[in-house]
Amino acid sequence: MNVLFAASECAPFVKTGGLGDVIGALPLSLNKEGANVSVILPKYGDLSQHYKDQMQWIKSIEVPVGWRSKFCGIETYDYQGITVYFLDNEYYFKRHGSYGFGDDGERFAFFSRAVLEALPYLKDQPDLIHCHDWQTGLIPVLLKAHYDKHPYYENIKTVFTIHNLRYQGVYSKSVLSDLLDLSELYYHMDGLEFYGNVSYLKAGLAYADCITTVSKTYAAEIQTPYYGENLDGFLRKKGTKLHGIVNGIDDFSYNPERDEQIFLPYEDSEGKAVNKKHLQELLGLPVRDDIPLISIVTRLVDQKGIDLILHIFHEMIGLNVQFVVLGTGDQRYEDSFRYFMDIYPEKVSAQLYFDETMARKIYAGSDMFLMPSAFEPCGIGQLLAFRYGTLPIVRETGGLKDTVIPYNQFTGEGNGFSFANYNAHELLHTIEQAVALYRFEPKKWGKLVSRAMELNFSWTASSQQYLALYKELKD
Repeated sequence: MNVLFAASECAPFVKTGGLGDVIGALPLSLNKEGANVSVILPKYGDLSQHYKDQMQWIKSIEVPVGWRSKFCGIETYDYQGITVYFLDNEYYFKRHGSYGFGDDGERFAFFSRAVLEALPYLKDQPDLIHCHDWQTGLIPVLLKAHYDKHPYYENIKTVFTIHNLRYQGVYSKSVLSDLLDLSELYYHMDGLEFYGNVSYLKAGLAYADCITTVSKTYAAEIQTPYYGENLDGFLRKKGTKLHGIVNGIDDFSYNPERDEQIFLPYEDSEGKAVNKKHLQELLGLPVRDDIPLISIVTRLVDQKGIDLILHIFHEMIGLNVQFVVLGTGDQRYEDSFRYFMDIYPEKVSAQLYFDETMARKIYAGSDMFLMPSAFEPCGIGQLLAFRYGTLPIVRETGGLKDTVIPYNQFTGEGNGFSFANYNAHELLHTIEQAVALYRFEPKKWGKLVSRAMELNFSWTASSQQYLALYKELKD
């Protein structure tokens, strides 16, 4: 089966978050399961020259964008046996950054149409196009509207995956005629209409043959008003088409036994203790193995529960812990962590940037990983923390609920710590539990660490579920 992944980012070429990790790893796993997966991406200006120099030119085509006709170059690159196609248009993509421009609506309307126009020139005719997030949400509707009667396209199915429902690509109704060449028919009748505007993400939900999201709990949550981002009613109608498949991680790359980016590769808690010592030294914190080191590696935005952490920060530090944050985001959150580092220089380290190597060092060297998200479609951080033997403290939502089993002090079951309500003092109570276990019952803590490191969150199980869905669509 030939599957084409259409996405706006893919590690190692371009990555702004978890989506890039997924598109970088899932095709490799699907290929091992017997699918033939290729990937198609925009050719951003920020792409490393290393990759640009090795691309093979296929051809140039003209792509209709409403009343315009736009140039599109098709290039290809082989990545670990995966054919990756890049669609080139310097007007739309030769700039610094991937998103956040005033013409994003036009840029990704072009990209979605260009994907469909490029299909006949790719190496393999796809049986199925797997679209990811709002940037590719238009592909299913454009396929139906403009290619339905074309013999090359008539048997191609589409899957649409929601990685984060909050980001929807909402634009003025004028894009229908101006960019998409679609009639009012596609606006009404449960189509693209979204409170007087057009939602690219809703287009994917409305016209894809199958919808997935990145955990079972999130699939249920987004059908409720609290998590549904004004699409819960629409998603409830699509309920039977909506599947939750939890993300995996690249467990070959993220492997503490062979990771050259951490201080010292390790396979047990003794080796982890060495990494903690080196991390404390690097951060300028006192080297103490009796003090738990709590970390967060995240975007500093509302979704991630940063306000909960700040609300109980003094009480948390009062438990005699050390704390490190790595990440960037809202100015108010960055300023708060700078303030805390100033008043607790022996206990707090604020690394307000992002660096992959530093992230791995923190996963390897910290004892607990904080992730009290307001909502979390899947979450990669807690899976990476498990891999490095760092026990997650999470709120029970989305993929966090699906992957973190709370520690039971009576039975010894569990693999981390969790709390239910979005409440700062529930978070503090859960941190207190974890700190007490670390401090007073080191043998039990060591067992939990070993259990976490043995968990399997590779892509294998998830890719088998995707493959079963693909086959069901084609039968």
